[in-house]
Amino acid sequence: MNEHYTFWKMTAGVLCTVGLYSVLYRENKFYRFFEHIFLGLAAGYAIVALWTENLKEGWYDLLVGSQGTAGHSGPNGYYLYALLLPIGLMGYFVFSKKHSWMSRIPIGIVLGLWSGQQVQVWWNRYGGQIQDSIKPMVPTVWSPAFKPDAAGMDPKLAANVANNVYISDAVTNIIFVITLLAVLSYFLFSFDVKNKAIRGFSTLGRYLLMIGFGAIFGSTVMMRFSLVIDRMYYIWIEWLMNHVMHGKF
Repeated sequence: MNEHYTFWKMTAGVLCTVGLYSVLYRENKFYRFFEHIFLGLAAGYAIVALWTENLKEGWYDLLVGSQGTAGHSGPNGYYLYALLLPIGLMGYFVFSKKHSWMSRIPIGIVLGLWSGQQVQVWWNRYGGQIQDSIKPMVPTVWSPAFKPDAAGMDPKLAANVANNVYISDAVTNIIFVITLLAVLSYFLFSFDVKNKAIRGFSTLGRYLLMIGFGAIFGSTVMMRFSLVIDRMYYIWIEWLMNHVMHGKF
């Protein structure tokens, strides 16, 4: 019974995979059928995930005082959380022409809270990048030129290796800083740059941006290939070779 169930389950997965990839040939009803199935399953999963991963722990458990909730371990709930329910339901008045103004209340509250949080969000996202962009460009150790492998070293020696700047590190940091400044100079759109050196530096930044975008595009293509390889392995090895050819059904 289990073998038959596994086989038909995998067969359904193969049909779904072939159906979705059939769009590579052209738009067809076979693809649209499986597209609607996928969107329906995704919508149903999103509703369940919204409750289990967000609303239950972040609102309902706090409201009723469930044990083990993060930030709350007492038996009594925070009943003021109940006020969030009517505020959230006001958003659905957007479908009413007469009372659509009520939908702006939760939107305004969300936008106000979101705007206040963006300063901290911005710093959490970019603060570390700004700090990491400050690189030492002068070596502290001139020999050896390359940083030794700290694996298996005494902890004190490994810490000393990590704190020193070797020639290879300095060269890498110089390339990084030049790239950073060149890319930033490309975005000097507010005023006309007439200095030839700055304009040449800006042109260098444009080429470096193109190299970076090319690398990102290449990694995206490789990621798509990894998805195709995974699905082809599922069809040809897991389903065809292991079940159909060996008769495991």
